[in-house]
Amino acid sequence: MDTYKRHRFPPDIISYAVWVYYRFNLSYRDVEDLLAERGVVVSREAIRSWCIKFGAIYTRRLKKSHRGLGDTFFLDEVFVKINGKQHCLWRVVDQDGEVVDVFLQSRRNGAAHRELTPEAIHNTTQYANNRAEQSQETTRVRERVMRRFKSVGQAQHFLNAHASVSNLFNLGRHLISANHYRDLREVGFKGLERAVA
Repeated sequence: MDTYKRHRFPPDIISYAVWVYYRFNLSYRDVEDLLAERGVVVSREAIRSWCIKFGAIYTRRLKKSHRGLGDTFFLDEVFVKINGKQHCLWRVVDQDGEVVDVFLQSRRNGAAHRELTPEAIHNTTQYANNRAEQSQETTRVRERVMRRFKSVGQAQHFLNAHASVSNLFNLGRHLISANHYRDLREVGFKGLERAVA
């Protein structure tokens, strides 16, 4: 409970606000409205500071308790503009669509992954990368809602937290039965509950 020391609002309100911000395509103002509808009056600036502080804490905890990754990784890069300068955003996902890592750098260094993992098979055929490319789409949507990232640090913090929360609820809904989906979603909520405690 020391995590929430000196905060005016109870932990369940803070954790709920942070979770909905990173889980859904919402702005700080949207989260403010959701809380106001429930009788909780809090400013969007408070929500922003919660997301920055607790998003990083939850991300660390979620990464520690992650159940494991697959054995096949897909790497993709996209370019994002931050303060008028182009940056390279790398995303690695496994065969199940779990985000392994997200890394933002100021210049492109395409040979880095060959040096870091020389034993890996580097398949560069067309469509081999579709999983990673599709996972970038959620980032693009959020970037538009946020009206672009404001700084490299802010973008990296957001992308790490967003990926960790997304991994909890990466359930392949269209591939499984409704009952199985509900069971997996419950497991995701329990994982989140442990991370925010």
